[in-house]
Amino acid sequence: MIYLDSAATTFHKPPAVYRAVETAMRTCASPGRGGYAAAQAAERTVYRCRTLAAELFDCPPESVCFTSCATEGLNIAIRTLVRPGDRVVISGLEHNAVTRPLHAIGAVTEPVRVPLFSSDAWAEAFAGAVTKGTACVICTQVSNVFGAVLPIDRIAALCAERGIPLIVDASQAAGLLPVRLRAWKAAFVAMPGHKGLYGPQGTGMLLCGRMPQPLRFGGTGSLSAEQTMPDFLPDRLEAGTLNVPGIAGLGAGLRYVKALGRGGRLADERRMLIRAAAELRRLGASVWTGPSQTGVLSFCIPGVDPAEAAARFAERGIALRAGLHCAPLAHRTAGTFPAGTIRASVSSMTAPEDLTALVRTAKRLYF
Repeated sequence: MIYLDSAATTFHKPPAVYRAVETAMRTCASPGRGGYAAAQAAERTVYRCRTLAAELFDCPPESVCFTSCATEGLNIAIRTLVRPGDRVVISGLEHNAVTRPLHAIGAVTEPVRVPLFSSDAWAEAFAGAVTKGTACVICTQVSNVFGAVLPIDRIAALCAERGIPLIVDASQAAGLLPVRLRAWKAAFVAMPGHKGLYGPQGTGMLLCGRMPQPLRFGGTGSLSAEQTMPDFLPDRLEAGTLNVPGIAGLGAGLRYVKALGRGGRLADERRMLIRAAAELRRLGASVWTGPSQTGVLSFCIPGVDPAEAAARFAERGIALRAGLHCAPLAHRTAGTFPAGTIRASVSSMTAPEDLTALVRTAKRLYF
């Protein structure tokens, strides 16, 4: 299989991730639940991952709270800051992990919509939208549909200057672009473990710049005599048994990302996609690209439903994602709603030959 769906999950992981998961399953019990060797091994495993994440993402270790995915982290962040009727400014590229919690709460959302790949236009539009009375700003760092990079440094500076809390969805950025909780003065930053951090599914982190309201209540291994959740992090958000094998794998993924570095990897991903985009456009496909873009490429075959096209590619061993990508707002902003697009997305495990095969198959099927 030629795998080009890394924006959903990096299916291919570094070998160290698989080994870490298995080792943890064989050697680790539950952290904070005992003084015996297996419990202490679990505590060390979790702590190593937490401190490495803190180093990579510019925050204190205790501010790193483990979640099951970015969606859980975003729900915690949103429910901490937003009340029914609150005005919330969001980018016009947000995922349903942002828009559905806001809808459920009854918030009044104001999407900012500008051309996809224009950093200056995004910054100016947010400056105009973020006014007095805004409860918070929620912004994806990178669009999961188009790979467009938003000027999060400028948006964060704007929010800090105006005293508006900021929630950043770093789902497509973590491991690829700088993520800086303290420098951004963000209220919260949410990320999954299974995408650009190369961890297993079922892992994620919420970086907390302020005290959150928990979604789950239960045992934490601390203050067990109390019936309220601890008022300190990370215990406040980590009720129940942690996914220690998943966190072990995530820790191995973080070490891989740290060793790999960000700049060269981003340049490699962009180089592959720029070449593929040019070749697809030359064939006659509609392609969405721009100067501020990561390794995510949306395209369409004229006259062909994206889901049908992706199914035909799958029959030939090429894994793509088609449709709305759980982000209908992004497609409304780009004018690709309701059919959506076909999305190809890469990782450090992707070879240039994989994109060559994509273009060759598209030519055979449709051009």
